[in-house]
Amino acid sequence: MSQSTVDLFKSAVLELLEETFERSHGIYLDRNTSLFETLDTITAAEASRPVSATCASIAAQVVHTTFYLDVLMKFIETGANERVDWGEIWRTVEAVTPEDWDVHRAGLRAAYDRLRGVVTSYQGFDNEDALGGAMGMIAHSAYHLGEIRQALCTVRQG
Repeated sequence: MSQSTVDLFKSAVLELLEETFERSHGIYLDRNTSLFETLDTITAAEASRPVSATCASIAAQVVHTTFYLDVLMKFIETGANERVDWGEIWRTVEAVTPEDWDVHRAGLRAAYDRLRGVVTSYQGFDNEDALGGAMGMIAHSAYHLGEIRQALCTVRQG
C-alpha cells in the first residue's frame, strides 16, 4: 500500500471512529446518536439496570468497550497477544453509583482519545491483519453503541 493510500485509510478510520464515538457525519449514524452523546443522556440508575435477567447493564457495555480498546491498543503497540478474560466484565459489572458512572465514562473517553493518537501515529497499515483490526475496532465499537441504544429502549420503558 502506498503512503498516500495509508494516509487515506487512516483518515477514513479516524472519521469513522469520530462518527461512532463523538458526533455523526451522516456516514451511518443519525444526528446526536454517537456513543458519547448517548452516554451523556444516561443516568447511573439507568446504566445499572440490566436489560433482562440474562443481559448485561449499560455500565457493563461501557466497561467492556473500554477494555476492548485497551486490549487492542496494547496489541497494536507491543504485538502482545495475551490471554484475557473477556467474560469477567459481563459477570462482575452491575450497579454503579453516579461517581462510578462518571469514572466509567471518563475511562472510555480516555481510551478513545488514546486510540485516536495510536491510529494517527501507527505506520503499519500495510498488511491484512492491521487493516482487518482497524475495521474490526470500528465495527465492534459501533456494535456496542447499538447495544446501548437498544438497551435504552427497554431501560426507559418503566
